[in-house]
Amino acid sequence: MPVAAEPLDRLRRRTSVKWGAYPDDVLPLWVAEMDLPLAEPIAQALHDAIDRSDTGYLNGRGAVPEAFAGFAARRLGWEVSPAAVRLTIDVSYGLVEVLRRTIAPGDEVVVTPPVYPPFFEIVPEAGGRVAEVPLLTDGAGTPALDLGGIERAFRAGARAMLLCNPHNPLGHPHTREQLEALAVLAAAHGVSIVSDEIHAPLTHSSATFTPFLEVSDAARECGFSVTSASKAFNLAGLKCAVMVAASDRGIRAFDAMPEEVFWRASQFGAIATAAAFASGDEWLDGALQTIESNALLVERLVAERLPGVAYRRPHASYLAWLDFSGTAWAADPAGAALEQARVALNPGGGFGRQGAAFARLNFGTSPEIIEEAVGRMAEALASATASRAAAGTTPRASSVSRSASTPEE
Repeated sequence: MPVAAEPLDRLRRRTSVKWGAYPDDVLPLWVAEMDLPLAEPIAQALHDAIDRSDTGYLNGRGAVPEAFAGFAARRLGWEVSPAAVRLTIDVSYGLVEVLRRTIAPGDEVVVTPPVYPPFFEIVPEAGGRVAEVPLLTDGAGTPALDLGGIERAFRAGARAMLLCNPHNPLGHPHTREQLEALAVLAAAHGVSIVSDEIHAPLTHSSATFTPFLEVSDAARECGFSVTSASKAFNLAGLKCAVMVAASDRGIRAFDAMPEEVFWRASQFGAIATAAAFASGDEWLDGALQTIESNALLVERLVAERLPGVAYRRPHASYLAWLDFSGTAWAADPAGAALEQARVALNPGGGFGRQGAAFARLNFGTSPEIIEEAVGRMAEALASATASRAAAGTTPRASSVSRSASTPEE
């Protein structure tokens, strides 16, 4: 059964950043929080903890490693050793700490824009320098890693790469073939691959997610995975993530981390995470039905109501990457949507210069909210287009080379 999003009046009572950052006349379709109710097994586990006043420090890793290993085997086709799992506070912090163990100060780290904005901050926080190798698109408009560009960056001295798989904001799970080739390159140049796989459980039925550490011996030797239940089960505020290795080298990197890296995970986060991975499958299946239905709804509404806006339906997560480069909002789509339509989107420029004429829309909500938001944007964009036409001006074209960076569909 699909999991229905909560009604708007109930959502307005939430105090998290998605619903608390804007006044009530704004529809918030920006930060990656879903508007679905909490899965019952998770809610019950948290209520049980409160009933027993179990609010102290986290005791080691708790039940999370075994629960995650079971989830990975069932849902991702990935055999994980619980002994190779470590906890930390969140995925971004885990990425920083892994990078600190795999690069020297000043080393370059490859990122592949347009990509999750904190990647551009995580690298310098870990002591590195960002080396951008933008995504390519194939003949069908499908995103792809620029393996040639990545190899050149490795040859030039990059010592690590932050991989986003599935890729945010495009909702693209990288193919096994590309991941295998990436592992070969990393092994040849002594590079570590640190894979952010937080959106993996939200891969749609139209695609297959391949964990980086599962693809080959080379990947297991050079790679790390950092992930969490926070996106799939809406637990971001509870603060718990898992770091996974698959080699002695990886375990040594974990062992070299300060104890505080692990202590910062929260008791409630670990309790909720273990419940999600052990008992959340039925809820997750329903959530995915809702997400996939909403992805199709966005596709239809954009085609019908937002002429000039390009949208390629994602195959993971609940995020739409909208190309406004052919519209009157090309200069600042998110700013225009907020000011003129009272719809909050993520500005595309934060994902790299390739996203300057884009905005990211969160459709992890109800069909009614999606329809209202697109309707508002359609009316406002039509008005802006008419005003430009009357003034004799044309939309500013995007400076992004489509053949080199972003999907064309």
